[in-house]
Amino acid sequence: MNTVDPYYSRVVCLAGGVGGARLADGLARVLPPHNLTVIVNTGDDFRHLGLTICPDLDTVMYTVGDVANDETGWGRAGESWRTMSEVGRLGGPDWFSLGDLDLATHLARAHGLDAGQTLTAVTGRLCAGFGIGPAVLPMSDLPAPTLIETDTGEVLPFQVWFVRERWQPAVRRVILPEDVRATAEVVRALETADLVLIAPSNPFVSIEPILNVYPIRAMIEDVPRAVVAVSPIIAGRAVKGPAAKMMAEMGLEPAAAAVAGYYGHLIDGFVYDAQDAGMIAEDGLALLCTDTLMSGAAGRERLAREVLAFAAELME
Repeated sequence: MNTVDPYYSRVVCLAGGVGGARLADGLARVLPPHNLTVIVNTGDDFRHLGLTICPDLDTVMYTVGDVANDETGWGRAGESWRTMSEVGRLGGPDWFSLGDLDLATHLARAHGLDAGQTLTAVTGRLCAGFGIGPAVLPMSDLPAPTLIETDTGEVLPFQVWFVRERWQPAVRRVILPEDVRATAEVVRALETADLVLIAPSNPFVSIEPILNVYPIRAMIEDVPRAVVAVSPIIAGRAVKGPAAKMMAEMGLEPAAAAVAGYYGHLIDGFVYDAQDAGMIAEDGLALLCTDTLMSGAAGRERLAREVLAFAAELME
């Protein structure tokens, strides 16, 4: 049997939200930069105050670039809010807050996009500015807006539901766009991947939008030597965000086992928290039970090493 060194495998991480950003940061701390690609959800992207806002891309960049606000899980550390305060005073839309440092990212992005650069190219330039070594790729250069249909039948853009409405309207279903294609950069990363990791992100609005982009799901089913998912649910609760609430509203038990069942045959291994010890594997699914909370940089690095070691066993 060949021994697999996970630190020299080509790893692709699918990520969105705070959990995805934190695992991506842990992986970036232990893998050589050229061996890690992070494919990020852009279904959350929207236009606000004339700017293209990419919340998941920015959360990943700020976290891996070590400038994130760890207390909120979003935005920049040391942020100030004078601009948005003045926007609100002048009667502008201030329900989605953009900090003064954060605005620099959005202005630089707008400048690049207006000059005809792709979102992938602009993201690469921004990552270079934050000193990020691994490749951070949007799932597509095309708009791919996620919509939320509520239990009243109303259809809301994701950020309106998530931020303005504080994710309180009950979810009937998540609506994803058709005919969105992955970039050449994403396809190349998946073509050469030994391992795909699905971060502990919301399965419905962070991971499924990525899998929905053609041909990402099919490539993940066919190409990597192993696919491993990390549960975002611990003891029936999401560490952050609406994943558990959404599961209950859509008829799924808010439990780690239900997350594994949702991914089904796509994954070879599943990592879940010690608070849910006793989960039973189905259909030959390999399991790793460990502490999945990522407290600080040390916690992110620890989980990344454990997940990589677990995946290496599956790749042998």
